[in-house]
Parts: sequence; C-alpha cells; structure tokens
Amino acid sequence: MNDPRRQLADIFLAMANLLAAQRANPYRVRAYRKAAEAILTVSGDLADLAARRQLQEIPGIGKDLAGKIEEFLATGTMRAYEELKTPLPQEVAAWASLPGLSDALVGYLYFRLNIRTLADLESLVASHLLRTQPGFSGSEDDLLDAIRRRRECATLPGEAL
Repeated sequence: MNDPRRQLADIFLAMANLLAAQRANPYRVRAYRKAAEAILTVSGDLADLAARRQLQEIPGIGKDLAGKIEEFLATGTMRAYEELKTPLPQEVAAWASLPGLSDALVGYLYFRLNIRTLADLESLVASHLLRTQPGFSGSEDDLLDAIRRRRECATLPGEAL
C-alpha cells in the first residue's frame, strides 16, 4: 500500500492521538483528525494539487497543514510527526516531577522551545517566561528551588539526576 493519501491520513491521526495523550489544545487535535478525514476524500493526485498550490482548497486544510503535506510528499516524512513520536531523554522526562510541570509541558519546552538542560529551564523560569506558557501551574519560586536542588545533586560525585 503506497497510497500517499492513506499514509498522510494515518500520520495525521497518529499526530492527533499523540497530541491528545499530551493534553494538547483540543482544537489542534481536532484539526489533525479533520485533516485525516479530508485527505481521504480527495479523489485527485495530492502531488498534483500540491504542485498547483491547491492543497488549501481541501476543506480543513490550512496553510500549516498544507506545508506538512508538501513536506511529506517531497521527503516521505514529516518533521512535526517525528518530533511528536520521539521520546524525551530520560533526564528531561524526569522534569515532569518538578513542581508545576507536566509531561505535556516538558515535551513542549523540549521540542518547541529547545529547552535541553536544567540550566536552560532555570533561565526560562528566572526570566518569568515560563508563566506565559499554557499548562504551567505552580510557583516559579518553588520550581526554581527544585531545579537548583536537582542541579546541586547532579554535580555531587556519585549522585544521579
């Protein structure tokens, strides 16, 4: 089965499921589900529609999703999907145990904001920018204290993160 419509629909459904599991914006989850359905209704060649810049004429396909479809048609993969299904490094996933952070927020910080180390996270919190992120619940002071304690433990010989 080498039908790009079926492959794209499967990817969009998988993305919707992964986003739903991360408690992402429900409108975003719904958009991927609707895109999967819409792709399956297309009777013409997707590559031809993409070449004519007509993907956005498919109901439910906007500029962002059209770009993802074009990327898939050109490369056979979709970076956004690969990022969603890539697990977080264990030490980063453990940040979800810090006060005010959730698995979904940690994933967002890692993949979208490129926060890769505790030092990066500490800088983000200290700049008061974390409070602007949806999903942050808690005290910045408590989180900063927890980050600093964890960094101190990580620098002690024989201690794990």
